[in-house]
Amino acid sequence: MSIIQSIIEKAKSNKKKIVLPEGAEPRTLKAADIVLKEGIADLVLLGNADEIRNAAEGLDISKAEIIDPLKSEKFDKYASDFYELRKNKGLTLEKAKETIKDNIYFGCMMVKEGYADGLVSGAIHATADLLRPAFQIVKTAPGAKIVSSFFIMEVPNCEFGENGVFLFADCAVNPSPNAEELASIAVQSANTAKTLLGMEPRVAMLSFSTKGSASHELVDKVRTATEIAKNLMPDVAIDGELQLDAALVKEVAELKAPGSPVAGRANVLIFPDLQAGNIGYKLVQRLAKANATGPITQGMGAPVNDLSRGCSYKDIVDVIATTAVQAQ
Repeated sequence: MSIIQSIIEKAKSNKKKIVLPEGAEPRTLKAADIVLKEGIADLVLLGNADEIRNAAEGLDISKAEIIDPLKSEKFDKYASDFYELRKNKGLTLEKAKETIKDNIYFGCMMVKEGYADGLVSGAIHATADLLRPAFQIVKTAPGAKIVSSFFIMEVPNCEFGENGVFLFADCAVNPSPNAEELASIAVQSANTAKTLLGMEPRVAMLSFSTKGSASHELVDKVRTATEIAKNLMPDVAIDGELQLDAALVKEVAELKAPGSPVAGRANVLIFPDLQAGNIGYKLVQRLAKANATGPITQGMGAPVNDLSRGCSYKDIVDVIATTAVQAQ
């Protein structure tokens, strides 16, 4: 069974309610058909009911709840509650009412108020369109210093990682994390590997240097982040700085990082910045024909997850299932 299929089965075992703000988007509707038929999650589709039903012609979304924010009996309450959350930032009640007309803001309020367990969006919206309301409304989890993202990468016929399964972070949220933030991303990702994927994490802090083979301030950042992460999680295998080949390939690891608990065996890859992470996951996805599920956020008060605008309907199914398991 693939790692994603195991997540889907786990989602079915304790169904959660996921809100989809892009209710009339064709890929989202095809994904909704599958999610509802297979019993992966309960769904709320946001938008004009007639538009959603017309767009869903030929699909079965009869088990989905359809809510038009503009006609919802909860509109005024959500607007008022949003105003209370943001009035210290200068938000007026009038502006709050205007803002809550946006499906993503309305959906985030549904999650905040406990009406839904999680939210998935991004098929036709930029990441910032999702994260802005998520940060304003759902906010970070207690104790979380940063919100980051990860991809679950399943590479076919691959001898590396966990039988071809990897967790890549951060690939979508933090453009240039400092050493403390990078360490937090590593800690979050190690916990996610354990709780979501059932893997014993072996975390590689990636760089263009391995164990001092190059000198640069960017290398220093990764080296410092590694030490912080090790102190935060002394019982988890974390090592760096490591070049990618040293992190994955046993023969290279023996030459470049002998004695490392991670080198040659890494299954969690922490990229030094967003450019590297985003390029890295897309290279593996396209050239190795890997299944890339994400970006999935970690560190939020409740699961709110983004989609790539190039996603397929199958990608949306996978992210909905992952969001439902996070909500468990």
